[in-house]
This record gives sequence, C-alpha cells and structure tokens, in this order.
Amino acid sequence: MSTKPAPASAQTSARPVVTIPHLLSLMHSRVPIVMVTAYDHPSARAAEAAGVDIVLVGDSGAMTVLGYPSTVAVSIEEMLMLTAATRRGTTTALLVADLPFGSYEVSDQQAVATAVRFVKEAGADAVKLEGGGSMSVQRAAAVVAAGVPVMGHVGLTPQTATALGGYKAQGRSADSAGSIARGALALQEAGCFSVVFEALPNAVTSVLMPHLSIPVIGIGAGPDTDGQVLVFHDLLGIRAGQGARFVKRYADLQDAMDAGVAAYAADVRSGTYPAAEHGYSIDPAELSRFMETFLE
Repeated sequence: MSTKPAPASAQTSARPVVTIPHLLSLMHSRVPIVMVTAYDHPSARAAEAAGVDIVLVGDSGAMTVLGYPSTVAVSIEEMLMLTAATRRGTTTALLVADLPFGSYEVSDQQAVATAVRFVKEAGADAVKLEGGGSMSVQRAAAVVAAGVPVMGHVGLTPQTATALGGYKAQGRSADSAGSIARGALALQEAGCFSVVFEALPNAVTSVLMPHLSIPVIGIGAGPDTDGQVLVFHDLLGIRAGQGARFVKRYADLQDAMDAGVAAYAADVRSGTYPAAEHGYSIDPAELSRFMETFLE
C-alpha cells in the first residue's frame, strides 16, 4: 500500500523488503519472526540495523514517548506523527501502525478512513487493531476489504485493559481462553494477515497454534508462536522498573542516559565544559580586522 522511502542508507542494504508473503514463508519454514515496537527515526534505524522483520508503531508510544498514563489518551495525529518518523528510518521492515483508541470503533467507515490515513499520510504498510469481539472483527474485515492489511490482537488488549481487570494475563480460565480462541479464529477469517497474542498462558497458546494459518506474534504468550515482539523501551531498559513479567531486558539505557546527562550538568556547573578542544579558531589577522571594524 505504501511507498518505501529511499534514503542513502537504503542503497547499501542488501536485505530485500519484507512483505506479507515473506512473513508467511518464514512461518511455513519455522523461522522465527522478529518484531519490535519503535516510535521514531532513531529507534527505527536500530531495528533496521538488527534486521527486524516487522516494526510496530505501537500505541504504547503514548506512555513510552509522550508521557501519557495509558494508551487511551493518544490521538490519531500523534500516532500519525510517530508513524511518519518511524517510516523515515525503516527501509526494509514491514511497518505496522496501531490504530489508536476511538479511531475505529464507531463504524466501518471510520475504521477505513483512519486506516487509509496511516497508509497515505504516514507510510504504514499495515495497521493493527485490538480485540477479537464482533466489533473488532467487523472493523478488521472492512479495512481489509478496503485494501489495507490488518494485524489483529487478542489476549491482553491495553486499550480496554480496564474492562479486562487491569494489565494482567488473560485466558487463565476455560471461558476466557475460549473467548480468545474464538476471537483469533474470527480475525483470521476476517482476512487479518497476522495476529498478536499478548499475556496468555503458554499452554493455551500451544493449543491454539495448530488452528491458525497466519503468523502469530507473541508477547508474553510463550515460545510456540511464530514470532515475538517486545516494546523497544522495555527491552533496552529506557524506563523505570522492570516492566511486565514477560520482558527480558537486554540493556539498561535509562541508567546510562541519566548518568550521561548528570555528568554533562556537572561539567557545565564546574566550568570544565566546554574546554579548548570543543571550540573553533579564527585566524589572528581576521580577528584583528574584525575587532577594528567592530570597534570603530
């Protein structure tokens, strides 16, 4: 749907552009699919450098980047801005954008209009919407019919976490697991090219996997999914606290950033920065001529 940008960095990349058929081939070949959230140009470039298959501009950016207390507050315009910035750093990965809360629930027409904006204005390759209930399934089918690929999302759905009892694992009762299973199958039937399983018991995921013919991306759903996704700021430690149980932290960048800014502030206050090596010179004759002109 979208046109990939062609910055200079793309000219040196030998990796082909990731497409939906490519993701299906990875699934059939049992090659794990790597997905990561990113919200801006630098994080997208890091994902590209790592050869990530899918970059998701998650509405979690509401909290990690924009400082909101939950994902609910983020607007379409804010998500479009984050998606466009991420697009500029993404040259080969499939770029998926979350449809924010309130941007697709009202009607099929609203959902299609919002999805089209993310493709046309921000360069997304696909969109993601949350939930496996009848409304979400109907919206997904409408968006797919309009020509925009859709990724589904079942289990813990942060946009409706309040209704689910908070940010906690889902599918831990037979009724809950059954509802999630029906939702995942309905999203597949609606034409979704992939679905995210979030915060599900490993055993429930294992039961469901043989019944799905589209790539399943897990986050806190065990090792049996076709791929995994983590939030950029969680896996790199750019946040306070450990995060959810399923998060594995691969770096502690928040500590490094805090220490770096503190050292800079200390140098400025002590007068040790800037030093002579941080300045520029001028030819003495030019300086003399400038002073004569300026002081006339």
